Amino acid sequence: MYKMEYRTLIVEKKNAILQITFNRTEARNSINCEFLQELNTALDYAKENLEIKIVLLQGKNGVFCSGMDFQEVASIKEKESSESSQKDLVMTQMYMDTLRRITLFSKVVISCVDGQVLAGGVGLVACSDLVIATSKAEFGLSEALWGLLPAMVLPYLIRKVGVQKAYFMTLTTIRISVEEAKDMNLVDEISNNMDHVILKYYQKISRMEEKTIENMKSYFRKLWIIDENMERMAVNQTYTLVSQPQVKENIYNFVTHKKFPWEKN
Repeated sequence: MYKMEYRTLIVEKKNAILQITFNRTEARNSINCEFLQELNTALDYAKENLEIKIVLLQGKNGVFCSGMDFQEVASIKEKESSESSQKDLVMTQMYMDTLRRITLFSKVVISCVDGQVLAGGVGLVACSDLVIATSKAEFGLSEALWGLLPAMVLPYLIRKVGVQKAYFMTLTTIRISVEEAKDMNLVDEISNNMDHVILKYYQKISRMEEKTIENMKSYFRKLWIIDENMERMAVNQTYTLVSQPQVKENIYNFVTHKKFPWEKN
């Protein structure tokens, strides 16, 4: 039995399936450096274990993932140093690298969504191979409200839903229902019995060679426009925006005073 202590995840191996549960409930399963490091550690284990065929990503308590950890960004603002600026860049690059890794991973990665998926969480869903969601799932890109753009999410979201749907979500910041997400191909299947759906997929996936899955993912990446130049552009765009004083101020005021950017007084 796989046993390793994680602070931000619960990782359980169940036969040929590795279940990764995001466990930052006090921070609404937001993304920070530690979360990304531990997620990659769990993926390392899955890659090395030949028995594992499927990796499941899921949240807890009605939140799959709420995106960037504003608490961490606010704490970086307080330091205002070259070290804090470097931490911004490290987390940004690590997030982009994780999305790319999932899309090329030699195991099938399934996002199981039961509740809210916001901002960077949409990226984790969009880069997954399959997405199963319950009737309670909803999805939204809120970055523009804070002066940001979902630059690293968009290449993978556009691959799933197309340019206009991704632009609609970015521009309006409106949350979409699970039915809307299914209609635009962000969600592959709606079910309140995820185990049944996972078993259905497993019965086929388990018959495939790992190398075949790896080749499949690599070939589909070549068919699409995502490459190292696009990833570099996305990282630079995100880093530039999150480093702007006004954006940091927006986030700091929300974390410290619960004041939204549009509340000027």
